[in-house]
Amino acid sequence: MNEQRPEAFVAKVGEAVRRARERKGLTRKRLSELSGVSLRYLAQLEAGEGNISIALLHRVAAALEASIAALVGGEETSEAARFAALYRQAPPATRARVLEMLDPQAQGRRERIALIGLRGAGKTTLGRRLGESLDLPFVELNREIEALSGMPVNEVIALYGQEGYRRLERQALERVVSTRERVVLAAAGGLVTAPDTFSFLLAHFHAVWLKAAPEEHMQRVRAQGDERPMAGNPKAMEELNALLAGREALYAHAAATVDTSGRTLDASAADLERAVRGLGIL
Repeated sequence: MNEQRPEAFVAKVGEAVRRARERKGLTRKRLSELSGVSLRYLAQLEAGEGNISIALLHRVAAALEASIAALVGGEETSEAARFAALYRQAPPATRARVLEMLDPQAQGRRERIALIGLRGAGKTTLGRRLGESLDLPFVELNREIEALSGMPVNEVIALYGQEGYRRLERQALERVVSTRERVVLAAAGGLVTAPDTFSFLLAHFHAVWLKAAPEEHMQRVRAQGDERPMAGNPKAMEELNALLAGREALYAHAAATVDTSGRTLDASAADLERAVRGLGIL
């Protein structure tokens, strides 16, 4: 049996990454921004040089909306590649119908909408307006966590830490799913970093990413009277940019995206309603 040499394998993976990037029309710089992986590493990866980190390759695959298996397992069939290309180019409503046909769980998310994105994106304000406009109940996940724990979220984190908060977050999300078939949910910004919980959300909700420029995220948080992001931290904006870059590929798993940058509240509310109606779920 012929065993593939390590150098040939690394070169093969690099070529697969390059082809996947070009199919999506991404520059290497843009892929670096979406995945949070350095340009230097991507250049080495595509050139078939150096060692492959599974963790970094996973981030690259997520940004390319590809599986690691597709990148390391060789050529996709022409039929699968054509299907993937058509799906990426299809409007959101068509994507939703395709998923309903291919994924039995899609029926369970029919009239559940989850708004995801960083703090300051407008999830609560726009979520309430969307619920009123579409006659859907609005739920803020953090309020559900408080109802479960009997204490404010900041006390939950202080007492139980992030791990305890994430555990309650999952329980609260499961309770929303079990008690509501129609709902607009505002999720906490960091939910996407908990893989199992985020997968559960995507399986039971139509996710919409509310995005904004980092400067607007910071400005809106401060307008709410919270000066903590900037207090004594001259690198706050730099850290926010890095946070957004690191999560962008995760937020991009949403069925639709609404950019609120430079938009009035009324305009963003109209954009969000249009995006949701465009999913063909109501």
